Amino acid sequence: MSEPLVVGRIGRAHGVRGEVAVDVRTDEPESRFAAGTQIVTDPPAAGPLTIERVRWHSGRLLVRFAGIGDRGAAEELRGTWLVVDPGDISPSADPDDFHDQELIGLAVVTADGADVGQVADVLHHGQDLLVVRGDAGEKLVPFVAALVPEVDVPGGRLVIDPPPGLLDPS
Repeated sequence: MSEPLVVGRIGRAHGVRGEVAVDVRTDEPESRFAAGTQIVTDPPAAGPLTIERVRWHSGRLLVRFAGIGDRGAAEELRGTWLVVDPGDISPSADPDDFHDQELIGLAVVTADGADVGQVADVLHHGQDLLVVRGDAGEKLVPFVAALVPEVDVPGGRLVIDPPPGLLDPS
């Protein structure tokens, strides 16, 4: 497997029957966390894990893995990363749709060519946000066409057109 891509991280146990909360890091949770799916872990010794049951509760994904039947066993998984092989992720047919791993690492410049930094992460909290790290610190940039008019994955850069104040030090 080439460098694995994170699709989730196991959080705390939920209840007493082995369910765990999963911090989702994929835009396809329905397919990545479908019942019966086997998923690789980091550290490898924690898995692979087979998803037995999935449900959403108060905005959180709760997962029960086969063989994890109680709270103690579930707590032992806390902090485990859930990963997939990048080759298992099919490219999108939509030219304006990007997977997180395509964006992370891109150089970020303003429309007038000023260097801002690099995409360090993509957050999915109601609205997609790019976490951009540079000399001026870390900035959150809403990933919308009005603010991000150009994404050049092959060229390794992303152009932003920030409104006044977005990049100001705070």
